[in-house]
Amino acid sequence: MNARKTKITTLLLLLTVMTLGWTNRADAQARMGVKGGLNVSNLFVDDVDDENARFGFNVGVYGQIFSNDVFALQPELLFSTKGSKNEFKDAFFGIDQTVKFNLNYIDLPVLAVIKLGESAEIHVGPYASYLVNANIDYSGNINATDELDKDDFSAFDFGLAGGIGFNFGAMQVGARYNYGLVKVADSNNGELLLGDAKNSNAQLYLAFNFAQD
Repeated sequence: MNARKTKITTLLLLLTVMTLGWTNRADAQARMGVKGGLNVSNLFVDDVDDENARFGFNVGVYGQIFSNDVFALQPELLFSTKGSKNEFKDAFFGIDQTVKFNLNYIDLPVLAVIKLGESAEIHVGPYASYLVNANIDYSGNINATDELDKDDFSAFDFGLAGGIGFNFGAMQVGARYNYGLVKVADSNNGELLLGDAKNSNAQLYLAFNFAQD
């Protein structure tokens, strides 16, 4: 099972590197470079909210292919922190416990870029993610006997992403939201704390274009 995950991850990395390498050959209007910024993440069941959010970061590379004046296809490869903080309180039973879910992923979005002139563009499309590691922090008056680890979470996630970017020469400032479609928990112990929770992740970022227009 671990070998299979390694092969899939390696394949994703190779596909992304090859795609970024094709960017310069596609046309002169393509963009490619590095990007990074702030993540505000949560785990949701029915409704998405910002309560108990985890603040983190995203960083990686991006490129554009099939680019023209109005459209491009933009793959990215990002390291992205996700997760949430859950509080469990019950005065009758004397429960006061906080659990922080620190989940780190490799994200591979493949986004359609709709260009609004030279100054702005809309990004929309799917993403796939691989869980690199999981660190669960417990604090409170209950000693956790069955602590969760990476094996209690789904190794892969996918979902939908959408956002907008504003271009200032070689720099882009943007915002994006990623809506997960896969249950995060993948064990009985995980489901006891998270149920059917999925990833929710908002991003603010800066991107720097290294390609020559």
